[in-house]
Amino acid sequence: MAGGVELGFAVAAGPEDAWRLRSAYFPSKLGGRPAWLGEDGLPGLGALRCARCQQPRAFLLQLYAPLPGRRDAFHRSLFVFACRGAACYRLPGPGGPLCVFRSQLPRRNRFYPEEPPPEDPPPGPVPPPGRLRSGARLCRVCGCLGPRACGRCHRAAYCGPEHQALDWRRGHRRTCGQAGDADNSENAATIPGEDKFLFPEYEILIEPEEPEFPADSSADPDDDKGAAGTSKEAEEQEEHRVSSSTGEGSQSLDEETLEAMAKHETEDDKIFRMFKERIAAEPEQIIRYCRGGEGPIWVSRENIPKEQDIPNCACGAKRVFEFQIMPQLLNHLQVDSLGESIDWGTLVVYTCAENCGDGNEYIEEFIWKQDFSSCSIEFPSSS
Repeated sequence: MAGGVELGFAVAAGPEDAWRLRSAYFPSKLGGRPAWLGEDGLPGLGALRCARCQQPRAFLLQLYAPLPGRRDAFHRSLFVFACRGAACYRLPGPGGPLCVFRSQLPRRNRFYPEEPPPEDPPPGPVPPPGRLRSGARLCRVCGCLGPRACGRCHRAAYCGPEHQALDWRRGHRRTCGQAGDADNSENAATIPGEDKFLFPEYEILIEPEEPEFPADSSADPDDDKGAAGTSKEAEEQEEHRVSSSTGEGSQSLDEETLEAMAKHETEDDKIFRMFKERIAAEPEQIIRYCRGGEGPIWVSRENIPKEQDIPNCACGAKRVFEFQIMPQLLNHLQVDSLGESIDWGTLVVYTCAENCGDGNEYIEEFIWKQDFSSCSIEFPSSS
C-alpha cells in the first residue's frame, strides 16, 4: 500500500465478481471464506478458537498489504478472525474474541506466477477451493484447515467437531457419499450471506484519504479555541444532566468530585467529536490503513493501550500500528439482534516492525479492541 492514510470501503460482490476474491488475485475482502496467501503453516483450529467461549472464530476480513522495498514481502496479507458470540465482546482490550495473522511471500514463490494476475475474468466460475494445491483439505464450512473427515464418507473435511455437526444438520446427511459432494465447498455453503457461520462477503476497495478536513467541519481538532468552546458547552450540558438526574442527591457530591466527573466526560466528548470530524468526509469507511505512520483515531479516552500493553513480536521486535477496523463495518455483518450483538468502537491491529518470517508460516500479530465510552453517544448506523 502507498504512504499516508488509506481508507477501505466495502463493495458488494455478486457471483460475477467472485473470481476477484480468490487467492490468485490477491484480494482485500470482508466475510466469506479466507483467500489464503501462503499455503504453508496455516493457523489450526486451536489458534482460531475464541479465547473466551472456545468456539471456532469466523473469518472477518483480509487486507492485501505488500511492503515496498521488501523482497520477502512482495506479497503480504493480514487475516482477521472474530468470534460470533456476542457475549464474548463485553470486555475491551486485547485478544479475546479476535485474532489476526500475517502471511507473506517473495515475488518468486511456488504458489503464484511472477507476473500480475490477468484483469479479465476467467472463462468459467471459480468456486472457493475445497483443498490447497499441497493436497491439504479445507473445512467445508469455514475454509480453514480441515484435518477432520466425515466418519461415513471419509471425504468431507472439517476443522473440528462443531463444523462437522453444523454441516450434517444443514444437508450433508442427505448428500454424504454422493459424487462431487465431498470437495465441493459450494455445496456446503453456496452463499455466505445465507450461511449461519460465515459473514456476508464483500470486496474491500482501497483509496487514499484526502489530507484536509471537510470544509464544513465544526472545529479543527488542533484549534484550541474551538475545542475550548465545545468543551465549555459540553461542560454546561453535563452540569445540567448531573443535576437533573440526581436531584437533591447531587448535594452529597462534593465540588471536587463533580469537577472530576465533568472533566472526564468532556474529554470523552472532545475525543469522540474529533473522531466524527475526521471521518465525516468519508463516513462509509470500514478500514484506516497507515503502517508505522499516523496512529489510529480513538473513539474514547478510555482503554487506549500504552506502549507496554502492546507485546513485542515473538522475534523480539516491537510492534507498530498498521490498520484499524471502524465501527461502520458492523453495518455489513448482519449481526444485529434483539438481544446482544457483536460490537466495538474500533479494532486496532499492530504488526511486527521488522516484518519477520520467511513465508513458511502464518504469524500471529496483535489486535486491540476499544469500545465506545459509557458517556459517548453510540455511533449511528449508516443503513
